[in-house]
Amino acid sequence: MPRPKDIQEKIDRIRNAWRTLAPNKTFGGMTLMQFEEECLPSQEARNAIEELQDRLTKALAGRDTADEHTAAEIKLVVAGVLGDPTEGPDSPLYEAFGYTRTSERRTGLTRKGKKTPAS
Repeated sequence: MPRPKDIQEKIDRIRNAWRTLAPNKTFGGMTLMQFEEECLPSQEARNAIEELQDRLTKALAGRDTADEHTAAEIKLVVAGVLGDPTEGPDSPLYEAFGYTRTSERRTGLTRKGKKTPAS
């Protein structure tokens, strides 16, 4: 099956050539106007897709803007939990937020074992 872009290019090419070179002739039992009417559903579908893509672009931009605000609010709440005397960085609430409690942190220190010579 041809790509949608190829179909659109063919429609445009045929319509323009027909309109320019033989506007009063019929081909395949159709006039130029009938051909354009037959191609109308394809064009309407393309227009609908373009409109939906524009709406998607707008929605994605709106989401990104809202996410920037939300990220700032998240930082504020987490900082509030860290600064709360009854919660703090070692609280279950802090862990439930998806962070690692202070008591669960590893030091990162690793000790390499001594290699014993093979006999």
